[in-house]
Amino acid sequence: MREVVVTGGGTGIGYAVAAAFAAQGDKVTITGRREHVLREAAEKLGASFVAFNAASPVAVQEALAHLPRTVDVLVNNAGGNTNLDRQKREDDLMDLAEAWWANLNANLLSAVLVTTALLPRLVKGGRIISIGSIAARGTGSGSYGAAKAALESWTADLAAELGSRGTANVVAPGLILDTEFFRGRLTPEGVKHRVDSTRNGRAGTPDDIAETVLFLASAGAGHFTGQVLHVNGGAYLGR
Repeated sequence: MREVVVTGGGTGIGYAVAAAFAAQGDKVTITGRREHVLREAAEKLGASFVAFNAASPVAVQEALAHLPRTVDVLVNNAGGNTNLDRQKREDDLMDLAEAWWANLNANLLSAVLVTTALLPRLVKGGRIISIGSIAARGTGSGSYGAAKAALESWTADLAAELGSRGTANVVAPGLILDTEFFRGRLTPEGVKHRVDSTRNGRAGTPDDIAETVLFLASAGAGHFTGQVLHVNGGAYLGR
C-alpha cells in the first residue's frame, strides 16, 4: 500500500486522481483550502484530508504535522486560472502585478512549497507528478500560461535533483470538462472551438488525466522523468 498525497484533491481532476489511487488500494490524503469540500470528498473516497493553502509557506509548514510521514506519490494538482476570479482594473500596474503574483502563487509556488516540504519524506523510487496545462505551450492565457510554463521548467530541475531517488514529471491537460476550472463561464461555442482543434474530436475528462497520472506512478514508468505528457486529444502536438 502506497502513501499518496494529492493537492487540490476535493474536486475535478484532483478528485479523479485521488479516486483512481484509492481504487488501487493506496492510502490517499487529499488537500485543499475548503475544509467542507475536502471532508465530503474524503468520506466518499475513504481517504484522509488536510485543509491548508498550498501557496502559503506558513500554512504548508503547519500542515506537515498532519501529512503522511512517508510519501510514495505526490500529485501537485492545486491551482487554476486565478484571473477568472478577478475584476480587471485598466491601466493599473499594481493590479497587473497582483494578478501575475496570484497565478504564480497558485500554480507554481504551491507545487514548489509542498514538494520541498515533503521531499525529505519521499521514499526511494518515489514519484512527483504535477498538473500543468496546454496553456504553457503558446496557447495564451497570459499569467496562467506563464505560470504553467514555469512549472515545466521547475520540474526539469526537480528531476535532476531527484536523480535515481525518484521521478518528476508534468501531465499537461487540454480542455477538460466536468471541473470547476472555468467557473461556469465556458460557453458551448467555447467548447466547440476547443474540441475542433483536437485530432480525436472530443473534450477530455478528469479520468483521462487520472489514468495518465496512474501510469506515471506505476512501476513501468520508472524511466520517465523530467518529461511533459500532453493529454489534449492532439490539440497540441508534443513533438
